[in-house]
Amino acid sequence: MGKTDTESATRNNRTICLPFSQDVYNDNIQNPETFRKCLNERIELFPELFPAEIFREGYQMKDIYHSKKMLISIRRIEISGIAYTVRPSFLTPYLTGLVDEVEKALFMRKFNVPFWALSHNFGKDPMYWYRIEQSLGRNSIVGTTIRQSTDIPQHLAADEKHTRILGEKTYVATTVGKGCILGVAVAKNAGTEALTKAYEVYQDEAQSLQPEYSPDTVNMDGWQATRHAWKSLFPSVAIICCFLHVFIKIRDRAKKKYRDIFDEAASKLWDCYRAESKMSFSQRIRRLIEWCKKYDAPDVISAPIKKLRKNIISYKSAYDHPNAHRTSNMVDRLMQRMDRHLFSTQYFHGSMDAAQLSIRGWALIHNFAPYNPETAKKHNGFKSPSESLNQFRYHDNWLHNLYISASLGGHRSPPQNPI
Repeated sequence: MGKTDTESATRNNRTICLPFSQDVYNDNIQNPETFRKCLNERIELFPELFPAEIFREGYQMKDIYHSKKMLISIRRIEISGIAYTVRPSFLTPYLTGLVDEVEKALFMRKFNVPFWALSHNFGKDPMYWYRIEQSLGRNSIVGTTIRQSTDIPQHLAADEKHTRILGEKTYVATTVGKGCILGVAVAKNAGTEALTKAYEVYQDEAQSLQPEYSPDTVNMDGWQATRHAWKSLFPSVAIICCFLHVFIKIRDRAKKKYRDIFDEAASKLWDCYRAESKMSFSQRIRRLIEWCKKYDAPDVISAPIKKLRKNIISYKSAYDHPNAHRTSNMVDRLMQRMDRHLFSTQYFHGSMDAAQLSIRGWALIHNFAPYNPETAKKHNGFKSPSESLNQFRYHDNWLHNLYISASLGGHRSPPQNPI
């Protein structure tokens, strides 16, 4: 089966995006010697932004061309016989504009401001803003978000967001870790085959960064197709069922109708969650079932607890992985934002490829756009989820940081000894 246009465009990205101020760039671009010096400095500082071949074979200056549209010169270099464009971070891809001029408008997309409103406030045609966001989706989410392969999270959470394309029900398979969205892919249905193909996008991007990568755990709600998909992709991963979903199932059916007994059952259920060992957890679950029998708890309370006991291995496995997610709080929180985003757009209106690019572009904006300032204080001054994960930023401006991180389409090579 051939690759889609989206996949091909991502894999064949030959653009190296580097941090440059416009003044420094303009002063050095015309002189090959001074530009080579600037380039070597960045190779030493940020080796992960360059193709691996540059460390074995070096590079040569190839040519320079002048953009009449942007009135700026762009250099190309040659590495192992392949030409790469060196784009400064203050220019958007395809030289459609200056990053500082589009940054505020793209920041508004974090809050789902429609494209026509961006056009009203910032100029340009609505399709201009649409294409800029879509172009972000061509980059690897994992490779763009995560700077070093050693920082790929070992403990994940995954779930599917129900949505529609032209009125037909579809699902967005979502993978999150360390507060970032690391995988989003639209699946045609919620069956094992479709979800496996969707979650495989995350596997491909993660293993492109770290070939032997396999997560230790993944938290999910227990949907069988999701379990089968993850086990087929990562046979050694430990599946941890979300304890919170047990409580939610009881709460939604019993809180109003059986309020008195619900409060006590909920309290005892969370006592089970707080158990300090596997043995204690199993024991408290047994006692809770006995309590349900003794007080004739309705089925809407007792049935989910019995089901928990039946699948208790998938809950107890969290005790073998202290850093694992025992609840789906992280993925639920991020999917609530996705839900608001999709609702505001009235879901997808085009092809499957367009839907993929759209949701992937939104995911990268979420990962890189700034936190609320008060939230940033809680993250030691790091301004966005990607900065918090990497403990690093290339540039103080979030969109510069995103474009630099997306050098080579986010398909990073393991850092080697710089030249």
